[in-house]
Amino acid sequence: MKYFILVPDGAGDYPIEALSGKSPLEAADIANINALAAKGRVGMVQTIPEGVAPGSDAANLSVMGYDPSIYLTGRSPLEAVSIGIDMSDTDVAFRTNLITLTGEGAYEDLIIKDHSAGDITTEEAAQLIEAVNEAFADEKIRFYTGVSYRHCMIVHNGSTEYKLTPPHDVLDQKVGPNLPEGEGSEFIVEMMRKSYDILKDHPVNIARREKGLNPANTLWIWGQGKKPNLSSFRNKYHIDGSVISAVDLIKGIAICAGLDSIDVPGATGNLHTNYEGKAQAAIEEFKKGKQFVYMHVEAPDECSHQGDLEGKIKSLEYIDQRLFLPVYEYLAASGDDFRILIVPDHRTPLVFRTHTSEPVPFVLYDSRMETEPDNMKQFHEKSGETGLYFNGGFAMADFFFADK
Repeated sequence: MKYFILVPDGAGDYPIEALSGKSPLEAADIANINALAAKGRVGMVQTIPEGVAPGSDAANLSVMGYDPSIYLTGRSPLEAVSIGIDMSDTDVAFRTNLITLTGEGAYEDLIIKDHSAGDITTEEAAQLIEAVNEAFADEKIRFYTGVSYRHCMIVHNGSTEYKLTPPHDVLDQKVGPNLPEGEGSEFIVEMMRKSYDILKDHPVNIARREKGLNPANTLWIWGQGKKPNLSSFRNKYHIDGSVISAVDLIKGIAICAGLDSIDVPGATGNLHTNYEGKAQAAIEEFKKGKQFVYMHVEAPDECSHQGDLEGKIKSLEYIDQRLFLPVYEYLAASGDDFRILIVPDHRTPLVFRTHTSEPVPFVLYDSRMETEPDNMKQFHEKSGETGLYFNGGFAMADFFFADK
């Protein structure tokens, strides 16, 4: 038996007036996924437990079979593992975004314009993180380059007792009301403030402004946590698997769970990622004998954060045609029994441009239990509400991997 989970990050949404009351999933031309839904099962799943913030860390842990209420120790430690940072038990990791602020005057009065600095390249970002390390690194603090705008700060013998806000939750708001709070958080505020003076006229940002691109003119620090301790995926479900994602967070979950993390050249985490390369990588993992592949695609989420309706729809269509279809055709021709689960990790409604906690739709298909096609079953929110319901992504994962 082969198992394939496809996660179009943030694909879930709300009805949109510009789409005549349809959601992006309803409006998108995802004929291949909908054909699978028609002969499989659809439903809704509550991936985010009550009382847990709807982050991609909690959501993907949940879909992969881990209850976030038990296993979630913070987002950044998972990213640190992916980067290759060897954390001690007393280290605290922080997600460090390179973001774009606009406006004039005091730092507190500037506007949080872009949480990803226009999807800055990793090569450009590395130069900025180097400048940050020159300014701030010491025996207690160090910054590490991740991918694109996503980076990591490690504080030795640090604290997690701060109130830190994800920048994508406060787009178009002033900096001041969203700065770190809590006892001892002053050093983080001071680094963020000073980073603006260091980065705003850095040669990388001068060049970006000349090209009409958003500058990465400040650090934004959030997502703190300590070293994670996930149980083995192999021991849990008795299968070997691989994870394919451009995002350090997802790679970190894979490594902590004992799964292989596969890097794909040109996988960017945005709309213009290497869909064909990711599909081929999944096929190669199955050919190598892996029973399970977890495919995470960040593009719908990034488009939602940017408020890009056209891009979100296009990303869903690319996933359907350029990624899902080749993997499905391989599995169908392999001669092996297989199961496919297609599910967003969470919703990222365009109206909010950030994550929400409502249930998300899913498609579940078992090649041994194919039904007569029913075109009323499709991959979107309205259709999902007529089908199965799981109170927990981990409950859905247990069902998916059960020997039925």
